[in-house]
Amino acid sequence: MKLFGYWRSSATYRVRIALALKNLDYDYEPVNLLKGEQRSDAYLEKNPLGLVPTLQTDDGALLTQSVAIIEYLEETQGGPSLLPGNPVPRAHARAIAAAIASEAQPFGNLRIQKYLKEECGFDAPSMAEWMNRWPGGAMAAVEKMLERTAGDYCVGDIPGIADCVLIPQVFAAKRFNVEIGGLKKMNEIYERCQEHPAFIKAHPDNQPDAVKA
Repeated sequence: MKLFGYWRSSATYRVRIALALKNLDYDYEPVNLLKGEQRSDAYLEKNPLGLVPTLQTDDGALLTQSVAIIEYLEETQGGPSLLPGNPVPRAHARAIAAAIASEAQPFGNLRIQKYLKEECGFDAPSMAEWMNRWPGGAMAAVEKMLERTAGDYCVGDIPGIADCVLIPQVFAAKRFNVEIGGLKKMNEIYERCQEHPAFIKAHPDNQPDAVKA
């Protein structure tokens, strides 16, 4: 398999975690979002939306959208399961993943921030208000979900799809100073994952295309 992605992309980070949790090997091809490589003709042939990640499977299929890729890995690959065995916890895990992927992350991604700053004239205080209202508001709602479902991880005591999606969102929130200090359960899970080998392997700073400060 080959993963096309960017080191600091939340969506690519999700898939890296899933691959690491399942102990899967893959090749990696960086797509530099800051240089606009995602909009090149060659990349758009792989992913018409011009987004990362894209996963090329062993048989050459091109898969897009991080949660769909994670579901594919769960359905086709061995290794630890990324979904709980019972239907209700499984639905909870998918709901947490969907809440982050649909209601939090899109409002803070690169193309949205660029549009707000360059075309809408948002200054730093306006951007902070935006990030706290939309990504921050969704994360506060997820905290309430975690209070019902979490053990050591998002749903029970085994990391899975919900953690794959949550941890990159917390990383991004810390990067953009979203006010999540009061989200106790979420921060506990985040700190626990920082000590898990799969999450360490998948961390942005440990990627070959990472830009060191």
